[in-house]
Amino acid sequence: YLHGFNDPHIVEYDTLTSEARWDEYFDVIFANPPFMSPKGGIKPHKRFSIQAKRSEVLFVDYIAEHLTPTGRAGIIVPEGIIFQSQTAYKALRKMLVDTALVAVISLPAGVFQPYSGVKTSILILDKTLAKHSDSVAFFKIENDGFGLGAQRRAVSGEQLSQVKLELAEFLKTIGSGEVSEGGKPELGLIVQKEKIAENGEYNLSGERYREGVVHISTFPFVRLEEVFTKICNGVNVNQNDENGKYRVSRIQTIADGSVNLEKTKFTNDEVKSESLIQPGDILLSHINSFDHLGKSAIFIEKNIDVVHGINLIRFIADISLIDPYYAISIFKTKSFIEMVKSFAQKAVNQASVKTSDLRNIKIPLPPIEVQKEIVAEIEGYQKVINGARTVLDNYRPHISTHPDWPMVALGDVCVIKSGGTPDRANEAYWAGDIPWVTTTLINYEVISSANELITKEGLNSSSTWVVPKGTLLMAMYGQGVTRGRVAILGIDAAINQACAAFLIKNELLITGFLFRILQSRYEDLRKVSDARGGNQSNLSAQVLKEYSIPLPPIEIQKSIVAEIEAEQALVAANRELITRFEKKIQATLARVWGEEPELEKSI
Repeated sequence: YLHGFNDPHIVEYDTLTSEARWDEYFDVIFANPPFMSPKGGIKPHKRFSIQAKRSEVLFVDYIAEHLTPTGRAGIIVPEGIIFQSQTAYKALRKMLVDTALVAVISLPAGVFQPYSGVKTSILILDKTLAKHSDSVAFFKIENDGFGLGAQRRAVSGEQLSQVKLELAEFLKTIGSGEVSEGGKPELGLIVQKEKIAENGEYNLSGERYREGVVHISTFPFVRLEEVFTKICNGVNVNQNDENGKYRVSRIQTIADGSVNLEKTKFTNDEVKSESLIQPGDILLSHINSFDHLGKSAIFIEKNIDVVHGINLIRFIADISLIDPYYAISIFKTKSFIEMVKSFAQKAVNQASVKTSDLRNIKIPLPPIEVQKEIVAEIEGYQKVINGARTVLDNYRPHISTHPDWPMVALGDVCVIKSGGTPDRANEAYWAGDIPWVTTTLINYEVISSANELITKEGLNSSSTWVVPKGTLLMAMYGQGVTRGRVAILGIDAAINQACAAFLIKNELLITGFLFRILQSRYEDLRKVSDARGGNQSNLSAQVLKEYSIPLPPIEIQKSIVAEIEAEQALVAANRELITRFEKKIQATLARVWGEEPELEKSI
């Protein structure tokens, strides 16, 4: 109907449970099939060549089996199809490689935002070309032309068009036999089918086959159920905010990466002793928004009774086989979390993973002595990270004032003016070339870019205006800790109504000193804001005009700014230290998985 076909031949039926149209075949199939298996599971008919009950396996099998001998297909699939080790997944990949697969295109997580953040790939099938090729092409797209956040705003540097050209070139040359493993597309690589089949896994992750990198772990892989004595759901108890007999673990208790007892609730229900969490137990979020699915934390508290709540899966380690601290390190890796998410069944606002699916996930298992060495290495790196974070968390610029310095109201030395917001409903006001800054960008730094751009029409239709580069901005209101923060514009930009711009009136004040004095007065500004009360507990241009600051001579202002900048250069080094040592942790765990460490990639 949408494309004007007079007789479109659209038929609605259940391809997985009905055999009514099984004998129909197609020259071309494009599909983004459902990844979620429905409640109650699937009861497929018996004509599938792959015996499975996972919807993504069955749909891909159906498509591959229903191509004509010269048929082609493009299928979007979740990452489980690419690397899951269960029998059905391996059998499906083998069938695809043997009969139809010519290319795999890896897409970044987030391309289907705001509906889903799931990581996906595209399988390209061509039965004719697959017969003439002993290779499969792998491409990796990291930029599809849009940001990966919920707004999916256009960005530069898209790679889709280049992959399209490289894929076309690969397909063009297959028939002539020119393509071999030596081909090197800029955004991909070409791998012989023989190499893909080597260990029987038929893994379709292109990164696994890059030259010069060992991608197979030297340690054996074991299923989680082999090294954890218990993998179980929690108990459903009545909860309250008042003190009770037991604390109750819940999703919020692991939101910060560790078991946060302050976020537990309480219960007075009687529970069995085996429902109480013990030190070394690992809790994993299996019902949550997709982005937070798979978060985990290790419980280390002693002599505190905490009930294993209903929405977290609990892993009890067999300590003769696996060190709990090694296990939590593995659980926090990207590889493990992506495997967890590959089993996700999505509803409107959340996703979930079954305990039975988690039991079969495989992880690398070194000998227990090696595990302890890995844990000790990671703990050493973590101590450095924690020390650096302590510096960052506790550093605040301090300006000692002299009684001889006069106090001046900001309104006497600055023009203070807020901005505005163009009508969101009018598309002509957005996607222009004028940066538009909101309070979310104000964070004690130089603002060098904006998340949104408005047009000249949008500028003229609202109370916003172009604030010149070098102007100090303050967040007058906003959620959480935003209110009272300051930053300096590194670009000419418009601002919204929650931002205050400070335009200095004369040469008695320099922007750098104003920035540092207001940064040092953050807590006091919060008190001024809170004292207004109710809906007025924000700052305003008028309140800021009446706020007083010390005003030393210009030379002293310059020396104060220079001293603070020297301090902050040392503080900033701690950020670099954190980044470097986090990469060391990632590299250590990547080697355990048999993956290429990011640290080595950069070298």
